[in-house]
Amino acid sequence: MPRQLMPISSRWFQGAILTYLIGFTVLIVLAYLVYRDQPPVPAKVTAAGRTLFTRDDIITGMNVFQRYGLMEYGSIYGHGAYLGPDFTAEYLHITAQSLIRRYQDLPGGRLSAQERVAAELHENHYDEASDTLRWSDARANAHRTMEDYYRSVFSTKSHYPGVKADWISNPDDIRKLTAFFSWTACTAAGNRPGKNYSYTNNGRRSRWPVTRSRRGP
Repeated sequence: MPRQLMPISSRWFQGAILTYLIGFTVLIVLAYLVYRDQPPVPAKVTAAGRTLFTRDDIITGMNVFQRYGLMEYGSIYGHGAYLGPDFTAEYLHITAQSLIRRYQDLPGGRLSAQERVAAELHENHYDEASDTLRWSDARANAHRTMEDYYRSVFSTKSHYPGVKADWISNPDDIRKLTAFFSWTACTAAGNRPGKNYSYTNNGRRSRWPVTRSRRGP
């Protein structure tokens, strides 16, 4: 006896095709928007005319992050493991605290030191014409402090939960890794041009850049 085929309305087939078309159209549009709106990776980051690090340093720092498997320990933008800190938030937190201490000793008009730091972190200092990210001397000094901080974390001679002794012993690797963390922090806090939210859609009123991270002073 011949097997009878289950009758299926042509409308089901038409609905499936329509669903695929809509779904793939949404994916294509989202991919285009992500490509169009991606944060710039500056050719160089400067302070008072001095180059602190370059685009190559940022990209190599990302490769260092991947090579040593740091995504299995901490996270970037909150994506990764949860044993260690979120390096984006940690860099912002320690930098903000350093800037607050610096600005407490300097006149800042009506703004408190914390308000001044929040404004500086939210401001987009990238100059598209020269492909340069320009920082204040205070922020450059804070960045050098972060290089020392991560050197102490990843070059430690002893083990502690999640961290190996002499995990990253090359000072240049740590310098470039810090440059990568710095770039993620800039894109998470700095506003998009003409917008009141950052490249990661953090709002202007967000206070998280100057709150405590999961680890750090």
